[in-house]
Amino acid sequence: MSKVLVTGGLGFIGTNLVAELRRRGHEVWTCDILHGEAESHFRCDVSSFVQLSQVFSEQAFDYVYHLAAEYGRWNGEDHYENLWTTNAIGTKNILRLQEKYQFRLIFFSSAEVYGDYEGIMDEDVLDRIPIKQMNDYALSKWVGELQVLNSALMFGTESVRVRPVNAYGPFEYYSPYRGVIPIFVYRALTGKPYTVYLGHIRIFDYVEDTCRTFANILDNFIPGAVYNVGSREEWKTDIKYVSDLILDYVGHDDSLVEYKNGEPFTTRTKQIDFSKARRDLKHDPQVPIEDGVPRYIEWMKKAYHL
Repeated sequence: MSKVLVTGGLGFIGTNLVAELRRRGHEVWTCDILHGEAESHFRCDVSSFVQLSQVFSEQAFDYVYHLAAEYGRWNGEDHYENLWTTNAIGTKNILRLQEKYQFRLIFFSSAEVYGDYEGIMDEDVLDRIPIKQMNDYALSKWVGELQVLNSALMFGTESVRVRPVNAYGPFEYYSPYRGVIPIFVYRALTGKPYTVYLGHIRIFDYVEDTCRTFANILDNFIPGAVYNVGSREEWKTDIKYVSDLILDYVGHDDSLVEYKNGEPFTTRTKQIDFSKARRDLKHDPQVPIEDGVPRYIEWMKKAYHL
């Protein structure tokens, strides 16, 4: 078994990933700006090289999952200093330490890097076609990928990049900067209005499916590989269907929903290819949105005592 550090390990994906890795017998440590009670946790801001260096001076790791990041398109517009400090400088700090300690890195990018592209989003499309990223969050994630590639070229570091696609599920708390599912669920449960943009098609991936695939990277680590990780292509759905599913489960009508024709600065339909993850990482989603949404609603009801 391996000794693993998960930056952002107390966050949404981090919490689920840590649990999956520990179930498999790995020794897992976490690093997060949040306080944690476990002895295997470091309180650390990845944008501080001094704080991050202390972590690696105390423990040696075989693998690092680098999830710590500022998330979200509008979060990146409203809080761009935090976004760039954490996502760009934080990633550079990790890479400097990787160059010194030679651990293997799994870097978390985002499907947002595909920007305004409207074709099939396979992993190599950014190498073939000039892509226009449409917001600072997407730009910061693409910069992170380029940082990883440059480190591999210049210093021989070994990394895998992953591009998660609309993960949702337990431990994703509400924020106006989160994705549509936590926003819709929280607002439906609390009787608050929300907006549904019509005509947008997306794929949503239940987080436990996502994290099984991420954990499988340790079983078949291919330096330089990059993977889209999301649900099944045939499970794509429009945003209104997701809203209707949530409202039906909680027993509300759509009187609080405002419908608008298309959200600006985002593609209407994202067509994403997951074949590489299926081939190399045994990616096999099991939870369709019709099952995952009720599970998430029940978790949120408990989390917020609703």
